[in-house]
Amino acid sequence: MRTFGLNSIKTRMVWSYLLLIVLVVCALGILFGILIWNYYYGSAQSSVKQRALTALDIHERSLASLTPQDQGQYMLQYMIDGGTRLQLLDTEGNVRIDSDGFADELHYATPDVKTAINGGTGSWIGVDPYYGERIVSVTVPVWNGIRIVSLLRYSAGLSQVDDMVMQLIRMTCIVGLAVVLLFLGLSLLMAQRIVKPIQELTRAARRMADGDWTRRAQKRGRDEIGQLAETFNTMANELEQREKMKDDFISSISHELRTPLTSIKGWSETLKEGEPGDIEELKLGLSIISRETERLSGLVEDLLDFSKLSARSMELHTETLDLNSPVRETVRQLAVREQQAGVRLVASLGKSPIIVCADANRIKQVVINLIDNAFKYTPSGGSIRISTAVAEQTAVLTVADTGSGIAQEDLPHVTEKFYKASKGHGGSGLGLAICKEIIELHGGSLSIDSELGAGTIVAVKLPLLAE
Repeated sequence: MRTFGLNSIKTRMVWSYLLLIVLVVCALGILFGILIWNYYYGSAQSSVKQRALTALDIHERSLASLTPQDQGQYMLQYMIDGGTRLQLLDTEGNVRIDSDGFADELHYATPDVKTAINGGTGSWIGVDPYYGERIVSVTVPVWNGIRIVSLLRYSAGLSQVDDMVMQLIRMTCIVGLAVVLLFLGLSLLMAQRIVKPIQELTRAARRMADGDWTRRAQKRGRDEIGQLAETFNTMANELEQREKMKDDFISSISHELRTPLTSIKGWSETLKEGEPGDIEELKLGLSIISRETERLSGLVEDLLDFSKLSARSMELHTETLDLNSPVRETVRQLAVREQQAGVRLVASLGKSPIIVCADANRIKQVVINLIDNAFKYTPSGGSIRISTAVAEQTAVLTVADTGSGIAQEDLPHVTEKFYKASKGHGGSGLGLAICKEIIELHGGSLSIDSELGAGTIVAVKLPLLAE
């Protein structure tokens, strides 16, 4: 589903590019127009001015010594030149005679005439008030000693210059419009190239939101959009794996919950319908119910802890304690499993107190989980060794077993939520993930080193409390 509204990225990009290029073209067009204007009109004005000053240098002394009537005759005889109109004015701006020999009653009050009346050389571009054409005019005063006796006004038509300037301006506008249209097309192309991968990402995300986890974005190039597509695909792979892990977890936890419930229900019905005097059967049934209830309780506790960790609501009740104390209590508690599993449980605790700031119950939970895993994966005749020590100002708890070990491809994932390296053993797949989260809440770290068939070593490090 495409979006072409005013708020779409493509529309905003095109408008931004278009506005930018229009501003640039307008600025360059105005600058070019000013240069053309100054060049052509400045050249025309300079040419007329140069002609006026040259004529004044040659004829000023002769004109100054003649009477006004003789000045007109002298002008017509010696100063007439094609291409410009020459007018002889008195000191008030009235025309005495022009280059055509006419002496119309004309009066000029244009800026060039006013400047010449005041003794300067005046120039002006505008529409002649009597002839109605655009002209450039230059007026110079004729001095007789210290006074002005008359004015010489040279003027030239600008029709050809106007036509040339307008033609150049039209060409500039056409070129500017072509440039704008060209950049509009390029901006549409660029916007499409940028927006198309984003649209594909949007469609892929929408398909994923509908449950199609196989959808992937096509990577185009190595730019930021390509990196975004690659990141999106990586995220999709992770989500697909997590979705599969979640499904496996739901299937596994359903089975794990159903098994003890089935046992409890079966034995409760057996005991209900059995003979009242059968003490051995009663003990066996109650023992199984108790064991399965404890197993069921452990699964529920794992789920509750996972829920708290996911919601970041787990609270630690920390205190200053000797790490050896909860470890020793846990080892004693689980020592009864040695005979059942045929596995030796050996504790090698530090002789000196290892003082940490920790929640004793949560530390015991971690140790129970680690030893329980070791019992699950260590065959009869093997051993489990628990030790505590201080290394580089850090308290270190180590649980090492001689069990089946963990495959290298599974090792990086065993502390992830819902991950189960072995499908043949029970459990929720949350134990190690919860242990890792608890240790990290204490500011420590949990690491696992294992080799398939050679056993596993789990190292827990906690900050040592400063003396």
